[in-house]
Amino acid sequence: MKKIKMVQYGCGKMSALTMRYALEKGIKIVGAFDIDKNKIGKDIADIIGYEKPLNIKIQNADDFDKFLQNKDVDIAIITTTSIFSENYPIYEICAKNGVNAISTCEEAFFAQNSNPKLAKKLDKIAKDNLCTICGSGYQDVFWGNLISIIGGATQKITTIKGKSSYNVEDYGISLAKVHGAGLSQSDFQKQIASIDEISSEERKKLINSGKFAPSFMWNVNGWLCSKLGLHITNQSQKSIPQIANEDLYSSTLDMTIPKGYCTGLSAVVTTETKEGTTIISECIGKVYDKNEFDCNDWTIEGEPSTRVVIERPATAELTCATLINRIPEVLVAEPGYTTTDKMPENIYKAHNLEQYIEFVDCCCEEHNCNCNHKD
Repeated sequence: MKKIKMVQYGCGKMSALTMRYALEKGIKIVGAFDIDKNKIGKDIADIIGYEKPLNIKIQNADDFDKFLQNKDVDIAIITTTSIFSENYPIYEICAKNGVNAISTCEEAFFAQNSNPKLAKKLDKIAKDNLCTICGSGYQDVFWGNLISIIGGATQKITTIKGKSSYNVEDYGISLAKVHGAGLSQSDFQKQIASIDEISSEERKKLINSGKFAPSFMWNVNGWLCSKLGLHITNQSQKSIPQIANEDLYSSTLDMTIPKGYCTGLSAVVTTETKEGTTIISECIGKVYDKNEFDCNDWTIEGEPSTRVVIERPATAELTCATLINRIPEVLVAEPGYTTTDKMPENIYKAHNLEQYIEFVDCCCEEHNCNCNHKD
């Protein structure tokens, strides 16, 4: 059985985990790319923290398309920004070259409800070239499948309430800036909070034009509704600044956030459905002080009501492990921009990942995978 061949796009903090986890699960890394000139030319061992070189040099992102055209690659791991439109050119390169891709981009988790125009365009290109593009990560398990599985033990759901927090220091500068970390309160209001102070009709126009800026839970609520068979009648969001009680240094931003400035945000998304179930989810992303830690807290209210609380989850590690464990499902999924609500629940993979491909339900009639659906 042939090894899965992977290329890494984006060689920041998260890639140190995704590449190490991939190697430990028997994946062969055949390339790595970044836009940072200071990283180009380095061996990926330097990023991972290995002493011995792996003889894979980080290449200029400008050469990514040409590389895929001339290389046998099963899947691309994309760990860059949180915005679907910013990542779209990378996804399109993968799709046009028939290369499967999975991304940590939070909006890519379910971009159908935030940027349907680009999602539809990507879906067609991927279908035409028989590959699968999707987003995954922490939310796939802890904001998605965990909730849907608990729902399977519930007779009637009236409300789903979720709250999750994470330290933006763990994810790099792009995510920290999206959360407004380091902004004054007035700048936060102008640049972030004011975007959500619009009517439902104005929001629909932004969504249809591809200019809407969703919080992470916007896409999670859409994913949950799709997974649970709920039909959305109304959805809204608001962003609330998190304020520093004292001067707080951020290594990611390379600055000291002054007391009274924003360390990040709390984003609350409320979704109403035709079936009467309401989803209210909140994610808090900020630069932590020394007393703060990650938490994941969800309650399903109904018959019966159930609450699950996970304290101090290793969010960055869980994100990357989820991404790598998802690879077999992605390789055999329906071609297109296929989100993980359409895939089996993610499970632990104890062995090298190529061993799991034949056991995953494939959209092909025959299981001659590593499947790009080309054989």
